[in-house]
Parts: sequence; C-alpha cells; structure tokens
Amino acid sequence: MRVKEFLLSFLIVAGAAFCFLGSLGLARLPDTFTRLHGPSKATTLGIGCMALASLVWFTVTRREPSVHELLVIVFVALTTPISAHMVARAALHRRLPVWRGEAPPQ
Repeated sequence: MRVKEFLLSFLIVAGAAFCFLGSLGLARLPDTFTRLHGPSKATTLGIGCMALASLVWFTVTRREPSVHELLVIVFVALTTPISAHMVARAALHRRLPVWRGEAPPQ
C-alpha cells in the first residue's frame, strides 16, 4: 500500500513541478521561439505524469485497466509537437523578432 501511495505522490508532485516550470518558461522567456519550449516540453511531461498517476489510481482501485488516461497521454503527446510547429510557422510568417542574446525585445 505504501509503494502505491509513494508512486502516486511522486507522479503528481513531478507533474505539478513540470507544469509550473513550463508555465514559468512561457512567462519569462524573451521571444516566441524560445517560449515554445516551456509549454511544449515541460508541460507535456507534467500532464503526462499526472495522467499516468490517474491511470495507476483508477487501474488499482477498479481492478481493471483504465484506458481513458492512456488515450489522453497519447493525444497530448501527438498533438503538442504539431501545435508548437504551427505556432513557430506563424511566428516566422509574421516575421516576429528573434532573440539574439542581448536585452529582451520590448
């Protein structure tokens, strides 16, 4: 019983930490292209960890495999790179400024 609780607690805390770091990156990074990394990488891992914790919880409590959370994980993993690619293409099309290492653009 303790192992299950530890695993679920670890997955939820890790997922929350990844989501927080992804959101912080979205708010703090200087341009559109670097801001894509926050939500597309860290937040995807965070959502994946929390959905995995939900999958483990419902599989153990119901004593049957839970497929809904697995579908959420697959859907997020498949659609996140596509949406990040579309945002990057839109930024290129609009010729948004690219950060070159100096002071952040205003």
